[in-house]
Amino acid sequence: MKILVLGAGVIGVTTAWHLARLGHEVTLLDRQPAAAEETSHANAGQISPGYAAPWAAPGIPLKAFKWLLGRHSPLRISPRPDRDKLQFMARMLANCNARSYAVNKSRMLRLAEYSRDALSEVRRETGLEFDHGEMGTLQLFRSRKQLQAAEADMALLEQQGIPHELLTVQGCSQIEPALDRVKHKLVGGLYLPLDQTGDCRAFTRGLAGDCARRGVRFHHGVEVRRLIVEKGRLQAVETSAGRFATDACVLALGSHSTALLRDIDIASPVYPVKGYSITLPLRDAEAAPLSTLMDETYKVAITRLGDRIRVAGTAELAGYDLSLKPERRCTLRHVVADLFPDAFDDRADDAFWTGLRPMTPDGTPLVGRSPVEGLWLNTGHGTLGWTMSCGSARLLADLISGRNPEIEYRDLTLDRYRRKREKGSAASANPVIHAPN
Repeated sequence: MKILVLGAGVIGVTTAWHLARLGHEVTLLDRQPAAAEETSHANAGQISPGYAAPWAAPGIPLKAFKWLLGRHSPLRISPRPDRDKLQFMARMLANCNARSYAVNKSRMLRLAEYSRDALSEVRRETGLEFDHGEMGTLQLFRSRKQLQAAEADMALLEQQGIPHELLTVQGCSQIEPALDRVKHKLVGGLYLPLDQTGDCRAFTRGLAGDCARRGVRFHHGVEVRRLIVEKGRLQAVETSAGRFATDACVLALGSHSTALLRDIDIASPVYPVKGYSITLPLRDAEAAPLSTLMDETYKVAITRLGDRIRVAGTAELAGYDLSLKPERRCTLRHVVADLFPDAFDDRADDAFWTGLRPMTPDGTPLVGRSPVEGLWLNTGHGTLGWTMSCGSARLLADLISGRNPEIEYRDLTLDRYRRKREKGSAASANPVIHAPN
């Protein structure tokens, strides 16, 4: 089958690799001059199935209000009016309850765990090097309230059979010895030993090279302009380099998938949530993290990537704005300096970066068929694109090829949002009138 993949980030390239592996004739289009030049370029470096959880959780509305008042807040919302932003926020708030959180987290854990196994298979088959580490994730708590709140997550981890351990401060120092210097700032942590780390950009570019060896054709510097649909079926993709006819097409353009879908009357719930990172050269290895940590207070991830430290965080709702804001850099530097003050030179320059994470209101990506025949979706992974990439790609390649998927997939598709919208429309058209008591 001739298949077009749109997007050369980690999602698009892993999708192309799995499709080529199954014998398809694959062409990949991307507007950038090379793979992994946008959201996959400098993410947190975490491959964290155990940390897979929706942002929409019980108590988040109140927390969000408090965050907005803080100097180093993990959340920022642009005051500019934006209908998509308001709809995204409303849908996200509707998921901030215990029942939705449990359902959404279980979906995410299922796909993330499957993806870790799929990544292992890719590594065995390709031998790629990308600063890979297998020393787990440590979620750090600075308050007793955070420690108590972790109990609900532990119950879900237990149900999914995911190894985890609630640690004392001393236990955190045993996992990450450099934390012993700042142990007075911590109350404990949650350790996820099977999580991994790696440079997403290095992986994606290396895998793109392997794709090319398998016959995948790359067209870089090509702008995708519209999807051409006739009688409910995708016929071709119109681009700045002309029209590409295809038997099937995978939309893996992250946040930019939404506009293309809107043009063919498909409503997508995916919204760009802006994140930032800095990358610092390592000065003292003994004073630095060994693996990856998540500071629960600031929602900032700190990851060791070889002789570098990657620090990533902030959720900014500002549409497609890619401007670099100095105050976000200050927050990232503040957190890493607070936990690992001797790991890097305070005066050292950092590589400051921003990217748009494609988020869904319920946290679960869109993987599977679209309402248009021949058009498939692989987007909406939010902060977990690196974590879920190989599993999402393998699942989608199986579906396109008519193979039986190895995990349940029907609740990962766009249908879950379409059903809600249709149910809402039906309720509006046929209101239920309750008789007074």
